[in-house]
Amino acid sequence: MEISFTSVALIAVVALIAPLAISFSRLRLPAIVLEILLGISIGPQGLGWAKVDEPVTVMSTIGLAFLLLLAGLEIDFSRLRGRLLRLTLFGYAISFGMAIVIGLGLRAGDLVKSPLLIAIILSATGLGIILPILKDAGETATPFGQVVVAGASIAEVGPIVLLSLFFSGETGGIGSKLALLIAFFAFVVAVGVVILGLERSMKVSDTLVKLQDTTAEIRVRGAFLLLALFVVLASKFGLEAILGAFLAGATLKLVDRDEAMTHAFFHHKLEAVGFGVFVPFFFVSTGIKLDITSLFNSGSALARVPLFLGALLVVRGLPALLYRPFAERTGQLVGGGLLQATSLSIPVVAGQIGVDLGLIRPENYVALVAAGLLSVIVFPLVALTLLRGRAVPVSVVGEPLARQT
Repeated sequence: MEISFTSVALIAVVALIAPLAISFSRLRLPAIVLEILLGISIGPQGLGWAKVDEPVTVMSTIGLAFLLLLAGLEIDFSRLRGRLLRLTLFGYAISFGMAIVIGLGLRAGDLVKSPLLIAIILSATGLGIILPILKDAGETATPFGQVVVAGASIAEVGPIVLLSLFFSGETGGIGSKLALLIAFFAFVVAVGVVILGLERSMKVSDTLVKLQDTTAEIRVRGAFLLLALFVVLASKFGLEAILGAFLAGATLKLVDRDEAMTHAFFHHKLEAVGFGVFVPFFFVSTGIKLDITSLFNSGSALARVPLFLGALLVVRGLPALLYRPFAERTGQLVGGGLLQATSLSIPVVAGQIGVDLGLIRPENYVALVAAGLLSVIVFPLVALTLLRGRAVPVSVVGEPLARQT
């Protein structure tokens, strides 16, 4: 069978055009949004130039894995401790409880089949979107910025673990899945211990330093091996592959501290590989696959977009009131709530899992993704205005896709 790379080439064109269009036109749009919108325009619902064929599927799958790997690298474990950890865990528990109530209401209205899956989606936060916004507002070093980042970290890890536990698609009860999850975590810890042991070896360390900036790019190759290993084994354990990808990034974050600054550009190299090549394929192909006509052909489906957007705002925004002791002003508190309500990657990924399992209708999936798109467009811009107390600079929306997870 002849394999065509036409769609791969078209997606590569879109991946190049999206950030350039934002930069030249000074559009107040995150690049991730434009990539999905351009994917819709070149897909079967638009011009019909591209389709999700086998090569695109492979590139998109690797892109999703890299997206979760880099999301794991964003977690600052030094902040997840003590009072901050207790407060953010309590905040996420409140979020999840409210999301379950909303999910039950949506099921009662025959809008969803699984309140639990909807709750997982609604309780997620895009950590990669929050970080650059807080940095631009000068909030990352403040107590309030730290609690918002910690809360977003919990709201990114939690949904991924819950997806693997309850919606892996494998047969078996929760008890057996929990046992597999614990066994997989134990394996991850064991791998981390082995890596730490190797790093303490002067001979191994010197060899890595010698090869890291040559054509061998040994650290990048090692990171890709870790990613592939964890993704494959997560699937073998009956868990979602995205959990393996995320834990690969988290493991690298924990064991590769580089206090001596011997490989300061290692993470930047991973970002270059992931966000420069593979991740755009995931988002553009997501746009190509979206059945956008089902949304506009049905008034009820279109009406679910503001419904899901409002649910995101309530579920993740209201618990930010717990952060009042850390906030200096009301605008700061409201801005933090808006940032926590910003999410797109989990609605895209978890929503597709729901469609595959027959738990989410395609039109509802499109409405969820549309709500996520709006949250990424609107909430960060308003939040930054509140956090900085003045007009939003154009540089905000020029933030590369590399940080938008």
